[in-house]
Amino acid sequence: MGNNPRAIFSLFLVVAICAAILITPGIAHDDKAPPRSQFPPDFPIDLEKCWSSLFNTQGCVFELLKSVFSGQFGNVGVACCKAFSTIDANCWPHMFPLNPFFPPLLKDNCAHIVPNSPTTK
Repeated sequence: MGNNPRAIFSLFLVVAICAAILITPGIAHDDKAPPRSQFPPDFPIDLEKCWSSLFNTQGCVFELLKSVFSGQFGNVGVACCKAFSTIDANCWPHMFPLNPFFPPLLKDNCAHIVPNSPTTK
């Protein structure tokens, strides 16, 4: 990898996203108490809600990760585009803080894949 800052950044981003995906919230909770969010109650955006439609769509998170790292959107399928189009635009800066240009680019690409998807939300 050498001293290439882009490669180091990409490696850091992969590790951070993998850690976020592999850590399952609520593993150690009391069955009597409802599961609590990992985020403080005063956090402005419910990130679990933001990511839920993507995690509930088979393979969608993987498709998005491939697109983030390759810069190509051909890996994103119809089901993932539909799930992505349901996400509130207020979630995007919190979901993709290191790449603010990714959500609008993906949304534009998904508009061609799923013609009836909304262009703004």
